[in-house]
Amino acid sequence: MNMNRKTREPQYQVCLDIAQNEGLTSLGLMTNQVWKDDPKRLVFTLSRYKFVSKMFSGFENVLEIGCADAFGSRIILQECEKITVTDFDPVFIDDVKSRITPEWILDAYVHDILTGPVPGKYDGIFSLDVLEHINQKNENLFFQNILTSLKDNGVLIIGTPSIESQVYASPPSKEGHINCKSGYELKELLLQFFERVFLFSMNDEVVHTGFYPMSHYLFALCCMKK
Repeated sequence: MNMNRKTREPQYQVCLDIAQNEGLTSLGLMTNQVWKDDPKRLVFTLSRYKFVSKMFSGFENVLEIGCADAFGSRIILQECEKITVTDFDPVFIDDVKSRITPEWILDAYVHDILTGPVPGKYDGIFSLDVLEHINQKNENLFFQNILTSLKDNGVLIIGTPSIESQVYASPPSKEGHINCKSGYELKELLLQFFERVFLFSMNDEVVHTGFYPMSHYLFALCCMKK
């Protein structure tokens, strides 16, 4: 890159300065594929992280289960003090670690939540686009291990595509989605583990309280664990 180039408006010179001094940020493995095949989907994904970040605003210690490339996890750091991200696939965790910068530090390590709880106690735990990959027979184990890592006054957020959305899902998505639920089914499941479950609908990047069967995506905010 030409080090002598200047932007025509000086307030944008910082864009060149960062690119020249630090290089251009690379997308994560999964985000790269999304940007290539379906760019608008990246907007939806980042909107989900934005929702979680606002729900967890001011939290001290947050855990993400099933982070994949954790590209959106930096958004959580804008609202909480610390985030730990985990995934059961070493390929994605290696990718996450290769892109950590001094300005945005997060802990990342390989962990399969079905083998046991994540060490430590967390104020907030969230898991986006994971439950639909968990075999129904392993649901109790999945949530019991999460509860072990959640403080008594902690909050859990689950995000998952609705069963109604699957008629529109791509073939690769359908292959991995073995446990999608309706809004009513999701809430009934989570009430086994929490006293209070607040369910939200999501269509594209918009989170709302609309009719569950018309939702493409579901958010469940859970508190007061049993």
